[in-house]
Amino acid sequence: MTEYVAPFFIGLGLAASVGFRIFLPLLVLSVASYFEIIPVNDSFHWIGTIPAMITLGVATLIETLAYFIPWFDNLLDTISLPTATIAGTAVMASTLIELDPLWQWALAIIAGGGTAGIVKGVNANTRLASTATTGGLANPVVTTVETAASAGLSALSVFLWPIAAIIVIGLLIIAVFFFKKIRKFWRKPPSQDSVTPTAN
Repeated sequence: MTEYVAPFFIGLGLAASVGFRIFLPLLVLSVASYFEIIPVNDSFHWIGTIPAMITLGVATLIETLAYFIPWFDNLLDTISLPTATIAGTAVMASTLIELDPLWQWALAIIAGGGTAGIVKGVNANTRLASTATTGGLANPVVTTVETAASAGLSALSVFLWPIAAIIVIGLLIIAVFFFKKIRKFWRKPPSQDSVTPTAN
């Protein structure tokens, strides 16, 4: 049973990390695969090569620095949402090595891509709220926290996947609560004070 559970939660943890930063978890997966810390699917053996590590390292550096550019970070969130979903699907698929391809990709798309997309969506809304309330002054702090979260969760997913699994489940619960709050806010009818009385 462990041969199915561990790869699933390793992939899920990396997919959630993708929701914070796209390339950093891929870099962690590349290094872990290169040193044979975790096995990857035959289709993803390329990710454990030195050229892949160098490419992902450069991409990680560029992505991290780009998020520190005021206002450009919000644009990056818009662009990276579909990319995060694809990357989350890929990292999940890469770790599911014992499953039939049908189940492998079904779980990768639903669990991996879905988790990455949800986490990225929450982060994007958090950044928009930060921009709206602080004029973007607090965005570098948000960026630093997201980068640290991606690095920490990626490392936990590789070395201590049970802890990563608990964190990811907690993140998904918080995300559901967050989206419910947002939806409730938009559906809230205008207050009586905001309604302009009509003249008789």
